[in-house]
Amino acid sequence: MRCTVHTYMLNEDFSPEHAEAHFGGNDSENNRRFDWEDELRIKSDVTSITEHEFVSFPLEGTFPDGKAFRHDVMNMHLFEIMSSDGPTVFVGASESILDHSEQTTEEDGITLRIYLKDYEPWANPIPGIYIASKEFPKELIEE
Repeated sequence: MRCTVHTYMLNEDFSPEHAEAHFGGNDSENNRRFDWEDELRIKSDVTSITEHEFVSFPLEGTFPDGKAFRHDVMNMHLFEIMSSDGPTVFVGASESILDHSEQTTEEDGITLRIYLKDYEPWANPIPGIYIASKEFPKELIEE
């Protein structure tokens, strides 16, 4: 089954009352519900999505000098997307910046929506992973 992951950054200044009173509950140019939206499509045949709360995520990579690193990022809320014909994919965010999530299944596929709070700084080191600044490994921050 096809899977699309939408991540939304909530706009804490959004006024539902203003939207309801003037725009039938819809967003307007000066009253946006979201600051931005990111979309990620999983191309393999997705069989299931498992939600994991307060888990660690291994952030791995290589520095420009060729030295490898691996750090476990704690307090993550991850969605494990399993496929019959591809690798397992993880998407998610630090618990402290996750507002809520929704998952719907329809005939044309699965849609996962992740909503992030907008008042705490964060990083997006790889597609689909959002890490709160306070959880980001200090060894990977340039000063």
